[in-house]
Amino acid sequence: MKKNITRLTKDISKHNYLAFVWHGIFLSLASNFMDVHTIIPAMLLKAGANSILLGLATTIMIGGSSLMQIFFARSLSNKSHKKQPLLIAINLRVMALFMISFLLLKSELIPNYFLILILFIIITIFSFSGSYASISYIDIIGKSILNDRRKDFFSFKQIIGSIGVFFSALFVRHLLRIYSYPVNYSVLFLGAGLFLFIASLGFWMIKEIIVPIKTKIDFKTFLKIVPKEIQKNRNLKNYLLLINTLGLTMSFIPFMILFAKHNFGLNNKMIGNILFYKISGMLLTSIILYKKSKTFEYKKLLRISLLLGFSLPILALIFKGNYSLYQLLFFIAGIFLTSFNVARNGVLVEISNNENRAIYTGISGAGSILPTIFPLISGIFINFLGYETTFVILSIIIGIGLFFINGLNCKKI
Repeated sequence: MKKNITRLTKDISKHNYLAFVWHGIFLSLASNFMDVHTIIPAMLLKAGANSILLGLATTIMIGGSSLMQIFFARSLSNKSHKKQPLLIAINLRVMALFMISFLLLKSELIPNYFLILILFIIITIFSFSGSYASISYIDIIGKSILNDRRKDFFSFKQIIGSIGVFFSALFVRHLLRIYSYPVNYSVLFLGAGLFLFIASLGFWMIKEIIVPIKTKIDFKTFLKIVPKEIQKNRNLKNYLLLINTLGLTMSFIPFMILFAKHNFGLNNKMIGNILFYKISGMLLTSIILYKKSKTFEYKKLLRISLLLGFSLPILALIFKGNYSLYQLLFFIAGIFLTSFNVARNGVLVEISNNENRAIYTGISGAGSILPTIFPLISGIFINFLGYETTFVILSIIIGIGLFFINGLNCKKI
């Protein structure tokens, strides 16, 4: 029987660092093939989805998956071993990607309404298993890499990930051009499944540090703990309010795709260009953050993210008549995604500890109420009020996030 590891050493930290880097490299190659901001929304629009259905899909992929973390966090917080749940969740995501690939290949034989229904079910499985995996992932990182290497890890992972994403974006753009729908998307999801499977091998290599669970809690008790943790931790409170405002930008990006279809049409060339610009922004930001990994502060990074998030809906309206400039907005979106993801993950790790990290991750997911419901509301608003009103409302809500960034008061961040 394999002996449990209970103490984190430099050698184990280095080993786990490399294991997570392996996962990050191949996940980056997979990410463009299954991108939730561009590829999946474009695929659904090609399959016949409208603004309301796109809003529902975005709710499931970005908001709903986070909301499900509250249900997963309780059971995972009771487990001292989180590597096995992580692997189970990743395998479910791999299977879901293969199923989408097969379904699209046979889509001409399936009625349109039934195709969209099955796609929604599979996307739900894919998204919810991802939320299950993310709790274990954050928890394992927090206890498997030494404190003085975490910021370096997040930055380094982001830069190698962005390089992989950059080259895979070129490949994805090429595939979108040489194949027509539905074969092009079927090939993309097949590739995503293969790369994600290879990425999961990194998790097999992890030497998990086992932290004994002092007290196991049931779901009812867990729900009572949540408001107490929020009340006693001001940083957690501001963090939740922050991801409910600034986090809306994540939900907005798929609607930029819908707005592009409304104004310019949505051919394969434009989808490929949008993906390329987004990844270019992510790569540039990753390089800058990696070079400044020893000096940048998460709080300042959040302010930059807020400025970008506030500007995107307004700029989308300004450039709605300019084909070239509108595509360049996805470069800004890429800068936002990298900045916000690095800052958000870093803050969550820093305001939690080994005992409560799974709980805090669950609270973070469950607390993402606005990003969960706003995509669906946006789809309805766009349908009845139009793009202009919806985008302005969104920009105002994102801007409110500045108050909560200023409210963060922690020396570590």
